[in-house]
Formats: sequence, structure tokens, C-alpha cells
Amino acid sequence: MGAVGRRAHLALGAIRLFNGVSALVVPEIVSRRLGSDPAASPGAIYPLRMFGVRTVILGAELLFGDEDTRQRSLALGRFVHASDTAAVALGGLRGQLPPRTAVLLTGVSALNTTLAVLGTAAHR
Repeated sequence: MGAVGRRAHLALGAIRLFNGVSALVVPEIVSRRLGSDPAASPGAIYPLRMFGVRTVILGAELLFGDEDTRQRSLALGRFVHASDTAAVALGGLRGQLPPRTAVLLTGVSALNTTLAVLGTAAHR
């Protein structure tokens, strides 16, 4: 695991902050990138902002928290990101997301899960 595991919290924190801030500040753009028209489905903006708040908090904990906070966030992140991965993969399989979007988001969520697992293991 080495250096990758010890620095996984930095990569995961940066990804979380970018995605979270994007969902909070420009949810319409995020919605369109997910294959949804925010004008046709304005209700999609609210859950994106909820996702954004959660994701910003988790990212900030990893980047700015003390060691105990980072460890708790990494440990919880394994389950948060694994459930995100399963949800987006299922959405793709059910045709609820455009195929390209589903593959991309499944990959990002799987990467986040991997970083959380590596980070947790490296700090034990």
C-alpha cells in the first residue's frame, strides 16, 4: 500500500470537494452532465444539492480534519462510496442513466471506494 494508501485521503478529499461544490454551486450543469434536463426535471436539483452538502463535508473532513476525523471519514466512506457505486451501476443497468454516464459514474464511485479502503488499511 505504501505512499498511495497514506495519501489516499488527499485524493479522495479533493474528488469529494470538487464533486460536492459542483453539485452545490452549479447543479444545473451537473444535472445535464448526468443526462437529465433540469428544465424538464427541476426536482432533480434538490437531491443534487443534498449530495453536494454531504460530499463537501466528507471532503473537508479528509483534507482538514485531524487523524481521528480522517480515519472515521475513510471508514464511513467505504460504505458511502460502495453504496454509491451499487446505486449508479444499478441505474445504468436499468436504463435510468445514459450508458456512458453510468460507466463514468460507476468508475468514479469505484475509485472513491478503492481510495477509502486503501486509506483505511494504510492507517491501521
